[in-house]
Amino acid sequence: MYGSHASHGRSLSSSSSPSSSSSSFSSSINSRKMKYDVFLSFRGKDTRKNFTGHLNKALRLRGVKTFIDNELNKGEEISSSLIKVIAQSKISIVVFSKNYASSPWCLDELVEILECQDSLGQVVWPVFYGVEPHEVRNLKGSFGKALAKYVEESGNIKNNIKRLPKWKYALNKAANLSGWPLANGYVLY
Repeated sequence: MYGSHASHGRSLSSSSSPSSSSSSFSSSINSRKMKYDVFLSFRGKDTRKNFTGHLNKALRLRGVKTFIDNELNKGEEISSSLIKVIAQSKISIVVFSKNYASSPWCLDELVEILECQDSLGQVVWPVFYGVEPHEVRNLKGSFGKALAKYVEESGNIKNNIKRLPKWKYALNKAANLSGWPLANGYVLY
């Protein structure tokens, strides 16, 4: 279901207003009503209080309207709410970290993000926080272990085994996008 990704620019400058459109966004994004500039997908226990929290704060200080999952209203159904928010975002930043794939919720978000990339032209920027792109792409290390665990538990959680092919494809596709590998908070070149 996933096609080739749209090319995109990389800068979010303080001079760009959240409501302004850029030529790097496809016409489908410009014609849709966007509620957020950036949707942040991340594993809370890995990066909420460090990298993702700091990124969210820095973007907001520059006038970028972000969505981070603690903004859901209490009592809202998380899955349908997040799917709507993802579709209402210009950009999704996916922060891959050691435990990202251990969350079926993160993996479902990733699948939805890539579907929005293909169908709506959403820009997707991966960040590899303490993991290498090849680990995500080839399901190595913690990513391989997490997916193997879903297979082992397939008798108990049949829904996960049905979603497994989409998760694997999404991890591979996202890891092939141009992104930022980080180690100890620094960009690796």
